[in-house]
Amino acid sequence: MIWSILKMALFVAIAAALAWGAAYVQDTPGVITFAFAGRERELTPLAFLIALLVLFVAFWLVIKLVGLVLAVLRFLTGDETALSRYFDKSRERRGYAALSDGMIALAAGDGARATARAAKADRLLARPELTRILAAQAAELSGDTSGAQEHYKVLLADKSTRYVGIVGLMKARLAANDTKAALQLAERAFALRPRDKLMQDTLFDLQIRAGHWGGARQTLRYKVKSGTLPRDVAQRREAVLLLGDAMKAHAAGDGPRARADALSANRAAPGLVPAAVLAAQVHAGDGNMRAATAALRKAWGQQPHPDLAAAWDGLADDADAQARIARFQPLLKLAPDHAESRILDCELQLAAEDFPAARRALGNLASTSPNGRVLSLMAAIVQGEGGEEHEVRAWLARALAAPRGETWVCESCNHLHAKWAPLCENCQGLDTLHWALPPEGSAAELSPSMLALLAKSQTLQAADEDTPLDAEIMPEDEEPEASDGTAAADEAENRQT
Repeated sequence: MIWSILKMALFVAIAAALAWGAAYVQDTPGVITFAFAGRERELTPLAFLIALLVLFVAFWLVIKLVGLVLAVLRFLTGDETALSRYFDKSRERRGYAALSDGMIALAAGDGARATARAAKADRLLARPELTRILAAQAAELSGDTSGAQEHYKVLLADKSTRYVGIVGLMKARLAANDTKAALQLAERAFALRPRDKLMQDTLFDLQIRAGHWGGARQTLRYKVKSGTLPRDVAQRREAVLLLGDAMKAHAAGDGPRARADALSANRAAPGLVPAAVLAAQVHAGDGNMRAATAALRKAWGQQPHPDLAAAWDGLADDADAQARIARFQPLLKLAPDHAESRILDCELQLAAEDFPAARRALGNLASTSPNGRVLSLMAAIVQGEGGEEHEVRAWLARALAAPRGETWVCESCNHLHAKWAPLCENCQGLDTLHWALPPEGSAAELSPSMLALLAKSQTLQAADEDTPLDAEIMPEDEEPEASDGTAAADEAENRQT
């Protein structure tokens, strides 16, 4: 406000000064005489001032005209001038208009128009970091993979666009299923922008797909450090990666490394069943039976599992069935009401030929959880108690028609696995396998007790029918898979056969 008042006051002062000066000159007597080329001219003071003003304007116009001529000459010789800058601005406006039009065409899915506008923008603009990216994406949209890769390779030369070029080439390699080259490019991109969450996830995914467990663990630690992954989730994945590394080292014959990774995996995730089993085997091999049983008990307390029972059974060789039952009591007491504990107790009692105790151990699972394992155990109990053959066959028929028991199921794609693995063999998801009931429609799993009963039923049925029972169940060239039961069930199979 004050500055505006000052400017107005200054303008009024200048106008007043000019008016006063003009009045003073007008009132001044006398004339100004000019003599030029033999002629004289007389001008009043006011006319003289006006003439000076006209001469000044004319002189300024002449200077500007000469400057324009010189600018044209410099423009023609290639020098930068105001004239060249004018044309540059015009070309820049048309270039950005083409670039904007190309981006709109790209968003609309018009690859041909986007490619044409990208080429025009590239001619008009000196901004390859913009035009090359548009050209590469337009080529991808049009299906020109090789052309897109050429554009991305050009972007590698500029430091500001190198990351975009690497990511574009990496995606092209992934589309071509060249995971090895894609992994190398992802590592380069991660080195340029390690805090990029999308690149962290991409690199981690490629590393686990390639089986680079050590590198995946380093990436996992950086994800925790950068705050893109919760620490508890990272700890579970760390255990899975360590277990995968241990399995890889064991397959390669690297015993010390497999041992160290197995123990580290068990410490990171005590409830991870395969880690507990492997750690127990390592401790048992070292003669540390207390640590071996502790690892299995801790895992059983979180999730009872047949593999844990089998590992517990392998810690000692009990010749007496009652001694084996006594040795399993610390494990059974951890989760006595769990279905897996009751099934394990039933199998132990069957091995000891205590069929009433086996029935009590199984309880009401035949009605509440009627899967193939439970119903086959009921058939073994009925046969052991001296039940009628038709009753045994009825339980077997129900077992064949019942859903299979728990197995390793991928929570992402519902793919079934015979054994645990760090990655799903179908969708390649990490740590997606969980022990659960499979989707409806899966075939029932045959337990050892059931196989023994089927063998006996085959002999009895062959007298009345032409087709053996086992020929209806499975082809001759296939062998039954081992179940998830313990060695106690194996003794029941030998006894019943």
